[in-house]
Amino acid sequence: MNGGLLVAGTTSDAGKSVVTAGICRWLVRQGVKVAPFKAQNMSLNSFVTREGAEIGRAQAMQAQACRIEPTALMNPVLLKPGSDRSSQVVLMGKPVGEMSARGFFGESEGASPGERLHGGRQQALLGTVLDCLAELRGTYDAVICEGAGSPAEINLRRTDIVNMGIARNARLPVLVVGDIDRGGVFASFFGTVALLSPEDQELVAGFLVNKFRGDVSLLEPGLDMLHGLTGRRTYGVLPFRHGLGIDEEDGLRVSLRGAVRESIVAAPVGEDVLRVAVCAIPLMSNFTDVDALAAEPGVVVRFVDRPEELADADLVVVPGTRGTVGALRWLRERGLADAVARRAAEGRPVLGVCGGFQILGEHIEDEVESRAGHVDGLGLLPVRVRFAREKTLTRPVGEALGEHVEGYEIHHGVADVTGGEPFITDGAGHLLDGCRVGAVWGTHWHGSLESDGFRRAFLREVAAAAGRRFVPAPDTSFAALREEQLDLLGDLIEQHADTDALWRLIESGAPQGLPFIPPGAPA
Repeated sequence: MNGGLLVAGTTSDAGKSVVTAGICRWLVRQGVKVAPFKAQNMSLNSFVTREGAEIGRAQAMQAQACRIEPTALMNPVLLKPGSDRSSQVVLMGKPVGEMSARGFFGESEGASPGERLHGGRQQALLGTVLDCLAELRGTYDAVICEGAGSPAEINLRRTDIVNMGIARNARLPVLVVGDIDRGGVFASFFGTVALLSPEDQELVAGFLVNKFRGDVSLLEPGLDMLHGLTGRRTYGVLPFRHGLGIDEEDGLRVSLRGAVRESIVAAPVGEDVLRVAVCAIPLMSNFTDVDALAAEPGVVVRFVDRPEELADADLVVVPGTRGTVGALRWLRERGLADAVARRAAEGRPVLGVCGGFQILGEHIEDEVESRAGHVDGLGLLPVRVRFAREKTLTRPVGEALGEHVEGYEIHHGVADVTGGEPFITDGAGHLLDGCRVGAVWGTHWHGSLESDGFRRAFLREVAAAAGRRFVPAPDTSFAALREEQLDLLGDLIEQHADTDALWRLIESGAPQGLPFIPPGAPA
């Protein structure tokens, strides 16, 4: 078998990532050897594979749904925005430079005549993308591909390598997901297909309704009419479930426990609840680091952007960012920098992760990311940071607070720790990363809080410094909660999609003979 499917969406945040993961988990439970794929991803939430390649976290999550190790093949092109107009281009897991949107999607001043003719550097990557997909399809029974944004972005169709461009070249059937919770889902389905060319329309097999609330029987007449208008069936209606936005590219969601336990805040084990405030800094990256905190019973996590919102927080987290110097400036402009410094002076807990760790240091030398040169940090940790052109991409293992800890590093900043207490060591007392001064901690390691023993030890330290009678749950397993959530996604597909029809679609390939819909007019 050499099956495949492209999961497209009527909009960004329609649920493509979680639907793709759900289909993957459903298939692997049927004994199918399956892999995820996203040709091109734009996200600040990324992950490092065991071979040291950087890919989107959504694809790492989907690989976990497939019960396989993620690799660079699953996300060959990753764009990490650095501003509204430019992004770092990561190709096959390694950064290859900064590029403007105009240069990537179309013409640029430095583009060669061939690139200008064929639509910029993006189109030049099509061969790489197709080779990666072909290798996966040669290894696995089925590959479930995720699109990006909408396939009907007609201004970008000429250079598309992630939606209909990949579907047409690889002859993949396309399932269009629509978020009915936003409203207008029938118009979105019809309009998406109608805007496509006849050749692209041939590949659209049908629709999947996502996030439905209420009685499905009330929706069915509309689905019948949609079939009459488009000639395409609906493969399922997935009900709304809280907290299923795991490791997506769009939005800030910290609701893992809400999905699994059907309660936004689980009852604490001790007498107190622990409140965590995460500074919503610009170009925030890997904010999923705090998911593990939110999974703990009695821990409340929220994102904040005003200093007064730190007042009742027991822990303030300064997260990672793709623009460290810009985020530092933003913290100062909004008064958050002073509020964090006051907390530190009062012995109240603060944690900096990656870019947040760098911000808490004494000074930053940046001729790479912002090209701002020397910039003073908040001075809360004895750390000096120099930005290197080579990006650190590793999956380290160590010990912190007497517990085993694992993480992953994604940063250009190189930290010179000149004092304080070592934070993460090799177990023999030799510093691996980070430092601590009083109740202020900093580390470059993303994902460290997913290590259960370390997370509990850290929360005990936070509770003691905050004067809270909070006790971490002794049996919370983040890995088990994540597996439980992935199974919930698989259950949604198995229970609310026509899995027989979906399987035939994946197995048989691109549909044939579906009617053409003239743009903007009913069939």
